[in-house]
Amino acid sequence: MSTSFAEENYLKIIYRLSEGHDDDISTNAVAELTQTKAASVTDMLRKLAEKGWVHYQKYQGVRLSPEGEKIALGIVRKHRLWEVFLVEKMGFNWDEVHEIAEQLEHIESDSLIEKLDAFLEYPKTDPHGDPIPTKNGVMPELGYLHLSDIKAGKRCVLMGVAKDSAVFLQLLTKMQLSLGSALYVQEVNAFDRSISVSIDNAPAAFISHEVAKNILVKLA
Repeated sequence: MSTSFAEENYLKIIYRLSEGHDDDISTNAVAELTQTKAASVTDMLRKLAEKGWVHYQKYQGVRLSPEGEKIALGIVRKHRLWEVFLVEKMGFNWDEVHEIAEQLEHIESDSLIEKLDAFLEYPKTDPHGDPIPTKNGVMPELGYLHLSDIKAGKRCVLMGVAKDSAVFLQLLTKMQLSLGSALYVQEVNAFDRSISVSIDNAPAAFISHEVAKNILVKLA
């Protein structure tokens, strides 16, 4: 059964909202991310339910069916592979690729995506450090930590971001932070939880708690 652009976008958004928990997703939450009126969201959820891609009950919320999750993971896979291609092969910055990949993710050719995966030498993560689902629909667990949770005196490596908006990524670039940056947490401010961090052995810089909680790291 073929899917429309709108249907794919809804399935991807429901998947995004459901990551990390098993609770049903509210119609209002979907409406907020899609920037659509709740009544229109309800109509779409009913259509998705009729196709067997979601479980939906009015006033109780929505969750993906196994088939819906498979479709959503396929879309996420295509999106993240295209982001890798755009950064590594086309020379885009990591803050420029999301909207382009939003368009490319709707290409239906499975053979193209498998050739793209092979051409890129089977990357495990996208340019923002997000895991790329396998062709069998398995989302790898990376187990990264938030920089905001790292204690003073610890070393870590920047592995990804929890927020991939262009404005946030541009801020990190301005701070000379990128995937693979070596970080040493010198001090955690008790008042506002801002941190003093040495980036790649440079003199320490202050990072706000809001920024630090959206930076994903692993201990070095």
